[in-house]
Amino acid sequence: MTELILYNAFNGLIIGAFYALMALGLSMILNLSGVINFAHGGFLAIGAYLAYFMIPYVGFWPALALAPLATAVIGLIVERVLIRRLYGRDPLYSLLLTFGLAFMIEDGTRFLWGPQTLPFAVPAWLNTPLSQTFFFLTAYRLFMVVLVVGVVAALFLFLGRSRTGMRIRAGTRDLETVGALGVNVRVLRTLNFGLGIFLAGLAGVLAAGMLGLDPTLGGSLIMPSFVAIIVGGLGSLPGTLLGGLLIGLASGLVTVFFPSASEAIIYVIMGLVLLVRPRGLLGEEGRIQ
Repeated sequence: MTELILYNAFNGLIIGAFYALMALGLSMILNLSGVINFAHGGFLAIGAYLAYFMIPYVGFWPALALAPLATAVIGLIVERVLIRRLYGRDPLYSLLLTFGLAFMIEDGTRFLWGPQTLPFAVPAWLNTPLSQTFFFLTAYRLFMVVLVVGVVAALFLFLGRSRTGMRIRAGTRDLETVGALGVNVRVLRTLNFGLGIFLAGLAGVLAAGMLGLDPTLGGSLIMPSFVAIIVGGLGSLPGTLLGGLLIGLASGLVTVFFPSASEAIIYVIMGLVLLVRPRGLLGEEGRIQ
């Protein structure tokens, strides 16, 4: 029983890391631009499929680096052509647009690569268990944890120390004042959107290596990512990170005792948090208006 609990807890934390990466990108876009990007899961799938396409030509490690970057470029094109027109409007417009875009991306991946689940080639040595006792602790899972921790640390360092990062943080507080001080708000929004999509693409590559690759991959992760933002608190990136890990861990542990409730527990946690603390665990007063 102990090994089973540890297995599901570790799996839950890894899934929570995917939720956190997704939710951090979602939260950055929402906080700065007011865009509810329901197509974020679609960009996750694009990242995974691009890596699948690249691996036979360049190998796993270059694909891991290049696929998220290519996904970010696609995101920048989408932002330039579609999303930019909705800045300053009711968020409902962006929700409807990206909701439709999510279906287009899913059908597009299904058309190009088929509806079946595809094997995602991870180097064989990464799938080797590191311990006979804890058979579930493979090199790939440990690598994912280390990489996610490194990426999140780099993201917070970028937002806290770089000039562009500080402008993004300031823009989430008062974008009009930032623009009045001479910052090009259009470029700032574009860079922020691209960074958020990059995180989605990276999450897609990592998730495909563990969960498999199919057109609905992003759709299965998008709603828990929104829940992570709500649980952690709108406007709080640390809260979003905490929310993603919390619901992932809870889902993994509940699977041990009540497998049928593994998805429901995510929304139960959201409901309880909203009842006790409507602004989320680390959210700020006044972010929801």
